Amino acid sequence: MKNPDNAPIRRPKFVLLLQELRAPFFTGSVVPILVGTSLAYYHTSIWNWPLFLLALVGIVLIHAGANVANDYFDHLSGNDAANRDFVRPFTGGSRMIQNNLLSPREVLALSLACFAMGSAIGIYLVMKAGWLLLALGVIGVLGGFFYTAPPISLVSRGIGEFVIGINFGGLPVIGAYYVQTQVVRWETVLFSLPVAFLIAAILFINQFQDYEADKAVGKRNWVVRLGRRKSAWVLAILMSVCWMLPIVAAVVFKVGPVLCLIALIPVLAAFKAIRTAFRHYDHPRHLAPANAMTIISHLAVGLLLSISLIVCGWGKTKEPLGIESDPVQSSESRH
Repeated sequence: MKNPDNAPIRRPKFVLLLQELRAPFFTGSVVPILVGTSLAYYHTSIWNWPLFLLALVGIVLIHAGANVANDYFDHLSGNDAANRDFVRPFTGGSRMIQNNLLSPREVLALSLACFAMGSAIGIYLVMKAGWLLLALGVIGVLGGFFYTAPPISLVSRGIGEFVIGINFGGLPVIGAYYVQTQVVRWETVLFSLPVAFLIAAILFINQFQDYEADKAVGKRNWVVRLGRRKSAWVLAILMSVCWMLPIVAAVVFKVGPVLCLIALIPVLAAFKAIRTAFRHYDHPRHLAPANAMTIISHLAVGLLLSISLIVCGWGKTKEPLGIESDPVQSSESRH
């Protein structure tokens, strides 16, 4: 849009920086924190709001840092410049550098600032909850930064999808549970799996539109390695049995309430994503509904799991956690 003098309207710098963060995708980090905290509440009737909010802000900042770092290093590699098939807002990055709205240096500085602030919150939580969080946090930060950053570039080595599943599935669910309870139980891993598989599916379907550009610059993710047609089958597996089985297992083995089965309702959205991927795997523009339905599936599954755990944890007798009383008592006093 232009003003009467036909000069481009310049948005304030802070607005551009906020847009660079790609906040609509922060559901990917909010959902696992909510699931982990809700599971802790189901087991203990503890919900420490200050620690929950700190964990939430911390992982959102790490997520933002990873988003922005990905833009910076995709610019350096020429990936975003070569990408002509991206579909906004799902793929192709923020385009801030490509549209000359932010300089590469500003984008890198924003990424490092987000990582620094998220890490500072993480250090505080380590002091409040325990040293296990330090290991989880270091893995998360390094995984987020080196997803595209050379010389490691995890995505080019064919393990980027796995790392994202861990960083935005397993680690934050376990970490959020630990922040509330100061212990880790194997059930946290089981409940993290639906979140992990679905966040990996979001990354996976987004790579369909980026296929040509990724292939051109040697970004050898699994969509590039397999091709889009075979990758549609991988997406189908991620969007069906992979996330559904852990939920059913939690109920069958009585480590979660029967109400958790409501989290299977988003299978309808997942089915639409799968159907669209098979029909239009080679047509980037027509794939947009699959991108959207995959994001909706992830969000809906996480919210429904959390709701079921909170509802069934309300008034539930607190389970013994098998740890010394002081950490739990201190958490209860904070609650």
